[in-house]
This record gives sequence, structure tokens and C-alpha cells, in this order.
Amino acid sequence: MSTFDGKVVVITGAGSGIGRALARELAGRGARLALSDVDTEGLAETAKLCTDLGAEVKTDRLNVAEREAVLVYADAVHAHYGVIHQIYNNAGIAHHGDVDQTTFKDFERVMDVDFWGVVNGTKAFLPYLEESGDGHVINISSLFGLIAMPGQSAYNAAKFAVRGFTEALRKEMLVGKRPVKVTCVHPGGIKTAVARNATVAGNHDQASVAELFDKYLAIHSPEMAARTIVDGVRRGRGRVLIGWEAHALDLLARVTGSGYQRVIALTSGRFLP
Repeated sequence: MSTFDGKVVVITGAGSGIGRALARELAGRGARLALSDVDTEGLAETAKLCTDLGAEVKTDRLNVAEREAVLVYADAVHAHYGVIHQIYNNAGIAHHGDVDQTTFKDFERVMDVDFWGVVNGTKAFLPYLEESGDGHVINISSLFGLIAMPGQSAYNAAKFAVRGFTEALRKEMLVGKRPVKVTCVHPGGIKTAVARNATVAGNHDQASVAELFDKYLAIHSPEMAARTIVDGVRRGRGRVLIGWEAHALDLLARVTGSGYQRVIALTSGRFLP
């Protein structure tokens, strides 16, 4: 896919952060957009930014964890545009807490949005992407889909699951010679509201966790992330890493195997609240 001009692109979690930046980046490249989020005010702001760039935009409130709603949404987008070329399964939430302090409900909530939301979006839109003859599934995992971190068990579980699901899907498309490319994205520290909006277990302070992320880990802008993702999609890459830290920690895990876990355990205590 050498151009995005005229392509119909679906982006979940488009009300802020990487989702909004993706919408603006693709609007500037001539794409027609189907944007969704649970945050309707943020979504409306994103839509205005994109229409100001001349893009055609359809907006809908959507909770990606609600499977039947996602299936209905896919049909509605197809009915509106007549074709769908790409879906960016971007919507996600975060939770910080040790395993013994994180409730079953917290695990389920993160998995419902971060993993099942990706599965729901992929399966709902895949027939339409294949029908287009030029489809592409882009699933947003995380640096924490490459390495595990203490206090991130729920998020790690979901993002590792997204990685496995997406890599398996890509192989299926290649084996079946089906006209759908698949990309898994692993952002590092991006300046978004994900940490400020995260829930925390009882043994952690939400404000401290958010302050840590914003001060030390939020290195890159959402706009930089969006440009990197779109360039990877244009090139048809199976995996896109965003940020030097994502590349460095991925290499550490590849070189040391499980040895990286001890390195993380020894160093994280100095930074984690």
C-alpha cells in the first residue's frame, strides 16, 4: 500500500493520544475516517481536527469490549462507506498493581478492553478488509507486550496476548495468500493520558504512578508514534517498534532470554513507587 488517499480507515480509541494522532496523520494523507471512542467529547474534538484537514469523518461512540456492538459497528461503517481498507485496533486502558493486590475484576476489565477489544475489532472487520482486496489489520500492543514489568501483570497479560494473536493472524493471512496485511505495534513511552486514567491496586498510589510515567517514561509525542506506525503500515511491516527504548529492551530480551527479568527486577525498585 503506497498511498492512503481515499482509503477507508477505522480507528478505535480515537478520542485522544495515539488514536487522535493517527486520525490526524491519516486525514492529512487523504484517508476517509471511521473514528470511535467511549469519550464522545474527545472524539468530537478529534473529528473537528480531521475535518479541518479536509477529511471525511464518521464518528461513533463505541466500547470495544462490547462484542455485539462492535459487530454492528463494522456493518454500519461498511454500509456508510461501501468498503473498508484498514482497522487500527488502538483503544486501551491500563492498570497498575501487584498480582496479589489486583482483583479478578481488574484483570477481567483490562483483558476485556485491551485484548478482547482487539479480537472483537479484528474479527468484525476482517471479512470487509478481505473483501476490499487491499486490507490491513493494525493492532496496538505495547513495549509491555515484549517485556514484563512488576506491577503490570494485567496489562502485560493483555498486551502479550495481543502480540500472540496478531502474529498468528499474520501467518494465517500469509499461508492462505489472503489480501490482508497484518501489523503489530509496540509503542514505548508515549505522552498520552493512559497512566493518568489508569486504575491502581490498593497497594499503589495512582497519582504517584501517573507522575512517574509522565516524568520519566513519557518520552515521545503521539504524533511521532503515529508517523512511525503509518510508515510501518505503508511498508507492510509485521512489527513496528516505537522509540529507542522499545528497540533497546526488545534487544535485551532477545539476547538474554529470561535473564532480562533479573535486570528489570534489580533496576525497577529504584524507580517504581
